[in-house]
Amino acid sequence: MTKLVTIFGGSGFVGRYIARRMAKEGWRVRVAVRRPNEALFVKPYGTPGQVEPLACNIRDDASVRAMIRGADAVVNCVGILNRSGRNTFDSVQADGAGRIARIAMAEGVGHLVHVSAIGADVASDSDYARSKGEGEAAVLAAFPGAVILRPSIIFGTEDGFFNRFASMARIGPILPVVGAGTRFQPVYVDDVAQAAVQGVLGQAAPGVYELGGPEVDTFRGLMHRMLTVIQRRRAVVNTPFWIARIMGFGFDMLQALTLGLIENRMITRDQVRNLARDNVVSSGARGFADLGVVPTTMEAVLPEYLWRYRASGQFAAIKDSVKNLKKV
Repeated sequence: MTKLVTIFGGSGFVGRYIARRMAKEGWRVRVAVRRPNEALFVKPYGTPGQVEPLACNIRDDASVRAMIRGADAVVNCVGILNRSGRNTFDSVQADGAGRIARIAMAEGVGHLVHVSAIGADVASDSDYARSKGEGEAAVLAAFPGAVILRPSIIFGTEDGFFNRFASMARIGPILPVVGAGTRFQPVYVDDVAQAAVQGVLGQAAPGVYELGGPEVDTFRGLMHRMLTVIQRRRAVVNTPFWIARIMGFGFDMLQALTLGLIENRMITRDQVRNLARDNVVSSGARGFADLGVVPTTMEAVLPEYLWRYRASGQFAAIKDSVKNLKKV
C-alpha cells in the first residue's frame, strides 16, 4: 500500500517543496493547512488524489489527530514571524510543535521531521528564538527519534527575504537595513526540502541538523549581491539598533491598538533582537555534509527569480546585448 506523509504547513514556502518531493517519491501527501482553498496549487504536484490539502488547526488536539491518523511519517513546517490573533509564538512554535510530536508518537508514526531555525534557544530574549527552542525541546521529549532541521535564512522563488528587499530597491535611491553587519548563511529552499525528505524516508539519523548554504555574508553584503542581480545602484544604509527598536515599538503598538486590523509588516521589536545575532551554522554542528547534500549557491538561483525587479525586467539581457552592437 502507498505510504502517507502528513505535512503541517505543507503549502508554505518550505512545505510546498517538501510536498513536491514526497509526491515524486510516490507517497500520498496530506497537506494540513489553515485554509485549504488557498492551497489548491499543491494538487498538481502528484497524480489526481495523491496530494490533498485539508483544514487543520494545530492549536487543537482533535484537529491534529485527524491529520496524523494513518500517516507513516509527519513533517512540521509551521512557523510565524509575528503573532496574529491566537497564533502566538508560544501557541504555534512551542505548544503546536509539541502537540504534533505527542500525537504522532501516540498514533504510531514511524518518522517525524521538525523544521526549526538556527538560533533556537529556550534562554533567548527573543520570543521567536525562545519559542523555537521550546518547540524543539517538546518535540524531542515526546518523540526522541525526531529529525530536527535548523536552517539559516531561506531563499528561493517565493522567499520573503530577497524578494522583499528587491521590491524596496525599486522605490528610491536608499535601501535601509537593520543589522548591516550581522552574518547570514542563506540556504536554498529545495536543499532544505531534500534534507526533510531524507528524514521522512529514515535516511537521516535522529537529532539536530543545522543547515546553511556554501556562502556566509553580512546583511549588507547580501543586499549588494541582490542589487547586482537586479542591476540597480542603491545606497545600503544601516539603521542603528536603537532607532530600529523605537520603530519596532511603534509598529507593534499600532498593531495592538487596532486589535490586529493593521498588521505590523514592517519590523517588530522581536525581529530587531534577532537581527542583532549572527545566523550561521555552529562550529561542530551536523549539517548537509552528514546528509550527503551539496548545498546550492545563491549565484545559481537568485537570477532565476529576481530578474523581474530589473528596470527592463525580462528584456534586460536583450538590451545589454544591443548595447554591444557596433553602429553600422
